[in-house]
Amino acid sequence: MRFLTLALVGVIVLLQNPLWFGKGGWLKVLELERQVAAQKHDNVGLRQRNAALDAEVRDLKEGYDAIEERARSELSMIRRDEIFFQVLEPPNHLAAASGEPNH
Repeated sequence: MRFLTLALVGVIVLLQNPLWFGKGGWLKVLELERQVAAQKHDNVGLRQRNAALDAEVRDLKEGYDAIEERARSELSMIRRDEIFFQVLEPPNHLAAASGEPNH
């Protein structure tokens, strides 16, 4: 009787092994669920980034304000009817010689 009980327990353990440690076992499922949750979190950030890039592309295609802003900041361009003033700081050795305070 004792041998039969041990044999049945052994069979049950052998049958449970794939359920816990096999290719589609519980441990593998839990790991895959964790990976899916991490990927969903990454996807949220990527969707926000894509939305911002899409808005910038639409703004560049339709609006002249964004084009003008980029031309001014990146290319240092001005309009035809504007006057550009450039204020230069004197070099340090000239400012020290004239007694002006150094900024």
